[in-house]
Amino acid sequence: MRAQMITQPPETTLVETARVSCDGAGAIRGGDRFAAAALGHPRVWLEIDEHGFVDCGYCDRRFILAGGPADPAVTGETFAPNDTGADPADTPVPPPA
Repeated sequence: MRAQMITQPPETTLVETARVSCDGAGAIRGGDRFAAAALGHPRVWLEIDEHGFVDCGYCDRRFILAGGPADPAVTGETFAPNDTGADPADTPVPPPA
């Protein structure tokens, strides 16, 4: 019997619109010697569907529509807060029983 692995998206972002763009450099800060976008991927436009989220095909960043069926406020899940708005280590935390 093989164990099934469930993976979480590396980064989750709550958005207000169903159409979003991703360039893979959202959490990367630029510096004197490089531009942040140089470390990402080509900008792509994504459309959130009836499931309430969409994953970027390049970087696997998940965009969740605020108020949609995948919104943590709607599902009762919470995310650990962070300074950048998204972090690969963030995973949904179930509400206390």
